[in-house]
Amino acid sequence: MVSYKLIYFPTRGNGEIARQVLKYAGQPFIDERIPKEEWPSMKNNTPFGQLPVLEVDGKQLAQSIAIVRYLSKQFGISGQSSWEEAQVDSLSDQFKDYRLEARPFFRVKMGFAEGDVDKLYKDVFVPAFNKMYSIFTKYLKESGNGYLVGGSLTWIDLAVAQHSADLLEADGTVLDEFPEMKEHQKRIHDIPNIKKWIAERPVTSR
Repeated sequence: MVSYKLIYFPTRGNGEIARQVLKYAGQPFIDERIPKEEWPSMKNNTPFGQLPVLEVDGKQLAQSIAIVRYLSKQFGISGQSSWEEAQVDSLSDQFKDYRLEARPFFRVKMGFAEGDVDKLYKDVFVPAFNKMYSIFTKYLKESGNGYLVGGSLTWIDLAVAQHSADLLEADGTVLDEFPEMKEHQKRIHDIPNIKKWIAERPVTSR
């Protein structure tokens, strides 16, 4: 039996979607959460000096998206064909671009940088968010079955639904202009194994 260990900090952050893939699949794994004060002594024992790291039978894989893609292929939620896999990867790359565009706003909002949060919300976050969620809505409408790509769950559904949930936690009205995406978030988080994980996972601010 394959042994999985996911190593990350005690937050959702860049480790959460890998956790959700494993939980969705019903795959036992060690969810190792490293306190920040212990990280410096471990850093040199990771492939790139950063987390998350996935250990598969003791072999290490770094980079959050590479981890999620690997696990999704193992458990059948990377797309049902090469074309669907490419579409999932395409949306993922665009999602990354959006997060980079919106990063100045989120850094100030979360206290990691100084700035005018209201101005950044209006000038940085809103344009990036509207562009990204319009794209997501288009994909949802084209699929016609409640998933972003193809006829079944893929890992990009998990990633987007978690981001939507995080946004809604901060502002319950943020998806009012994107009702399809609000329904998407609810649908994905009502999947039994995902719903159970969300209810029992450690409570963190992000």
